[in-house]
Amino acid sequence: MSNPLLLQDKVLVITGAASGIGRALAVDAARRGAVPAISDVDVTGLEETARLVEQATDRRPHVEKLDVRDRDAWHSYASSVVAELGRADVIVNNAGVALSGDVDKVSEEQFRFLVDVDFWGVVHGTQAFLPHVIASGDGHVVNISSLFGLLSVPGQSAYNAAKFAVRGFTESLRQEMLVAGHPVQVHCVHPGGIKTAIARNAAAAEGVDQQGNADFFDRKLARTSPEKAARVILDGMLAGRPRILVGADARVLDAFVRLTGSGYQRVVARVMRGRMGAVSH
Repeated sequence: MSNPLLLQDKVLVITGAASGIGRALAVDAARRGAVPAISDVDVTGLEETARLVEQATDRRPHVEKLDVRDRDAWHSYASSVVAELGRADVIVNNAGVALSGDVDKVSEEQFRFLVDVDFWGVVHGTQAFLPHVIASGDGHVVNISSLFGLLSVPGQSAYNAAKFAVRGFTESLRQEMLVAGHPVQVHCVHPGGIKTAIARNAAAAEGVDQQGNADFFDRKLARTSPEKAARVILDGMLAGRPRILVGADARVLDAFVRLTGSGYQRVVARVMRGRMGAVSH
């Protein structure tokens, strides 16, 4: 395990911190001595996260409502964080939403909303905070992709598109930091099934059994707690890992895709046909 003192007094900026992985990251980082700056559109959840951080450390984090789709709001937020805390060492672009539906059923409005949050939110956050992370002299950019940034599945075209885009963006950014010699480590995180509310809060195209999908996710796929995910992410960051896989499912399926190439797509399609047949009966 990485030395927790490496986070002492570091300012960690975390989006999507009102619940799930974002909340767990804020609490874990604070316990390791970091100073979290947390944001979300869910103010009620954000205040609960702030309370948990205070309870664990006797120190209130920087708290601010933020819509990650808004580029101008991002730059105002970065100025606010640095004005209050004096620096920004780490940006964790974690905020995300989900959407279920086949390509011919998802509306353009639904597709754009997801990409604006899951991809453009990462781009805006990186651009707003990168100068501060570089100036810290020992910074990190941590972008949360997904297992679905490693392989695609039916009914998740928008989510797959955004999470693959986050992966490509992050890997390119890492190379740019290496070429320029900037003191910034860049990490792309690929969580598998995490016990969060993302599936229950997901949007869905017309005709999708969203309740059934959420029940299946919670029952069969969500194996890793947010607390364990946060620990793996922070340890991986401190260990300097460019790619951080979270959960046994992410590790196994990553290996499966590497082994089979595009062949994995037929396997996934066969499994999904079987599941749909079982549900219809």
